[in-house]
Parts: sequence; C-alpha cells; structure tokens
Amino acid sequence: MQPYGGFWVRVLAYIIDVMILQFATSILSGMGVGLAFAIGGTSETAAASALIAFYVLALAANWLYFAIMESSRWQGTVGKQALKLVVTDEHGERIGFGRATGRYFAKILSAMIFLIGFCMVGWTERKRGLHDVIAGTLVQRSDSPFLASNSAKVFE
Repeated sequence: MQPYGGFWVRVLAYIIDVMILQFATSILSGMGVGLAFAIGGTSETAAASALIAFYVLALAANWLYFAIMESSRWQGTVGKQALKLVVTDEHGERIGFGRATGRYFAKILSAMIFLIGFCMVGWTERKRGLHDVIAGTLVQRSDSPFLASNSAKVFE
C-alpha cells in the first residue's frame, strides 16, 4: 500500500471539508448580516460592511479550521480523518500551528498558478503539492509504516 495520500483521495477529503465549512460559514454569515442590518439599517454602507465582514470571517474560519485541525493530535481535518489521512512533517512527525498556517496560505500560491500546485500531488514522488513542498509537509495514510513512532495514531 502506498504510504502517501494521492491526488483523488485528497480531493475527496477537501470536498468533505468544504461542505462542513460552507455550512458553518453560512450560519455565521447569516448572523453577521442580520447584525449589520440591525445596527445600520438597510443602507448601502451596512450591506457593504456585511459583505466585507462575511469575507473576512470566511477567510479566518477556513484558516483556523485547517491550521488547528492539521496541527492537532488528529493531524488532519474531518475530511482527512474520514479518509484516514494525516498531515506530517517530512519525518512523519506532527506539525505545529505555525507550519499548518504556512501550509494553508501556501495553498493560495498553489491555486494562483492555474491549480498546478495542487496537480503536483498527482506526479510527485511523495505526492506533494507545491504548498506541501513550501511548508515541508507530507500527507500520509494513517496506517503508513513511515509515520514517526510518537506521531498521533488516531485510528488504532
């Protein structure tokens, strides 16, 4: 069995995460829009403020979701956990919040170059996207023999 999470399994994990984040962000943005209109009425300024607040809130929610989950003892988001994937450093160790944050924001670069940074997962030896290379991370199967012995093994 290949120890790394390949392209399609990672896409499926991401789809699961997007559905979770979309649900959570929709609830939070609805509350934010309601609050903006309650405070500012129906003015264009209130609408613009609500829209800006939504985007800032969505970015923060996405960043915190990925960074906290990937640096936690679970070593992955709900989507990755469902598919038995973990995010590690290059030695199979759990990553910290700073590295997880760098990995999250490096995904912007992976996306900006016509998604080629994500497609790299399909052809690189250790199934690494550009964001993984930049952050020094791997996405491995939780049953991989290459995980460090002190790495969190959620599925045992």
